[in-house]
Amino acid sequence: MTLVELYRKAFAERPRPDAFRYKADGLWHDVSSGEAQDRIERVAAALAQMGVGPGDRVAIVAETRLEWALTDFAVLTLGAVVVPVYPTLTPASSRHILADSQAKVAIVSTPAQLEKVATLAPELPALTAIFVFDPPPALSPTAHARPDVAVRPWADLLAAGAGALSSDPSAMRRAGEAVRAEDLATLIYTSGTTGPPKGVELTHANLCSNVHDALLDFTIDGRDSCLAVLPLSHIFERMAGHFTMVTRGVSIAYAESVDSVAANLGEVKPTILFAVPRLFEKIYRRVLDTAMAGSPLKRAIFFRARAVAFRWARTQTVGASPAGFVLRLQHALYDRLVYHKLRTRVGGRIRFFVSGGAPLGAEIGEFFTGAGLPVLEGYGLTETSPVIAVNRPDRNKPGTVGPPIANVTVKIAADGEIVVRSPGVMRGYHGLPEETAKAIVDGWFHTGDIGHLDAHGHLVITDRKKDLLVTAGGKNVAPQPIENALKTIPYVAEAVLIGDRRPYCTALLVPNFDQLEAWAKFKGLAFASRAELLAKPEVKDLFERRIAETTKDLARYEQVKRFALLEGEFTVDGGELTPTLKVRRKIVNERYADRIEELYTDAGGNAS
Repeated sequence: MTLVELYRKAFAERPRPDAFRYKADGLWHDVSSGEAQDRIERVAAALAQMGVGPGDRVAIVAETRLEWALTDFAVLTLGAVVVPVYPTLTPASSRHILADSQAKVAIVSTPAQLEKVATLAPELPALTAIFVFDPPPALSPTAHARPDVAVRPWADLLAAGAGALSSDPSAMRRAGEAVRAEDLATLIYTSGTTGPPKGVELTHANLCSNVHDALLDFTIDGRDSCLAVLPLSHIFERMAGHFTMVTRGVSIAYAESVDSVAANLGEVKPTILFAVPRLFEKIYRRVLDTAMAGSPLKRAIFFRARAVAFRWARTQTVGASPAGFVLRLQHALYDRLVYHKLRTRVGGRIRFFVSGGAPLGAEIGEFFTGAGLPVLEGYGLTETSPVIAVNRPDRNKPGTVGPPIANVTVKIAADGEIVVRSPGVMRGYHGLPEETAKAIVDGWFHTGDIGHLDAHGHLVITDRKKDLLVTAGGKNVAPQPIENALKTIPYVAEAVLIGDRRPYCTALLVPNFDQLEAWAKFKGLAFASRAELLAKPEVKDLFERRIAETTKDLARYEQVKRFALLEGEFTVDGGELTPTLKVRRKIVNERYADRIEELYTDAGGNAS
């Protein structure tokens, strides 16, 4: 099957008046399945008129929005290849992707993205046209664009496509039917945490297999609605929140922006949400902040409710004993006092969340699950289309990423690396045969992740193979679980564990300054800047106590002996985070090399 057949079948068999929803001028607008089909074919017809055909690359440089989704299906209809480009990428990173993929057309979202791509045009010989969803008032090529590159509004594609279809209404129907399952569908570039981004080649067959298998054990149908909050450039959102939701006849609403997710949840009231751990961490931290700001009684009620939520969640896991009478009574009480308020804040209709893209701290997963908001953590990579394993609603186990999905075989190599065989495994890395041969050996894809299968067949991810720290004493330390634990401290926003070839583990911490400053004011500490605040001995003592308490159950060699508090936050623009919000350890280690060395030097200036 192809993705073209997939969306056409869904629109025909599960038509709905609100297949897609978007907000404009303060109101939510519905787009029906029929309207979406019409716009897709018009865009496809216009691109075909321009010479875009099978195998040609079309880049989409835009935030998640309806036009992104429709353009995606339009390009696929032609047998052409979609190249997603994160709008947050720097010009240099964007240039690499556009040049390496040999993008023929770039479709961008805003005047800012237009300026970025047009400026790069002289270095992109394959580029022939740029279309923009939101054109500036006076649309014309910028001073930096090649004069032979057409720059036009996306609306022109709709108009031109309508004209082309008037003379041959079935042209796009025939084009879509000519697409084959083995054809390349998309070229997605890795986030580049360990080196230059590599183009992952995924076919229609790769993605269709994952669409079918990933949520096979989930009851999802036309009664459901979904709020799209992740970038469609992210394979997790595109496969699960885009292709799969269309297949199941789910109404998809597009969040206005990352900052408006909380408000949009209340307006759309979705039943399903796909997100990355950072969203759950932010919600959890906000809940903690609210509790800490309340009266002593409210704080006591919340922390008691949290403890009950943890206990309740553990009774809902695979193989656990059911909740006893006393716990059921306690849970019912705190549901009235605490949990239902949290559910209301996220719309009041959530059946489950699905978390992917990075490990989620077990404490956060248990809290949400215990509060009646099950978080089903999953695992996958761009190279596997992406889902390899996911917890099911009836087989959830926080702290794991669930059992492998249908038609995916997982085994653990001798060194602990997770290797996978499935129909979703990529065709290869674009133009990199040696890298492909290293990644896929005898049909098995080597994920680069370390983990194991537990007694119930659930996959547990320990860390990235390349991220494992080996101390000077020869002890292996997996940083991610420790970092996730540190980030549950209300005063910690980011944590990076250090310790490779070092005598002990240390950490670079980015404080949650809103929470820390509120605490300092409550304590009567005067400060004129972040640097002055972080230098106070009371602040150091606060972090020492909280870190010691949080890591007390770790092995001695895993415990954080010293730490540094950073004034600056990690950002995508600053280079410390990838577009998928993963920490670029190499960049952080280089940028804060002096601070790291200080952690291993005693007061007299001697190395530890």
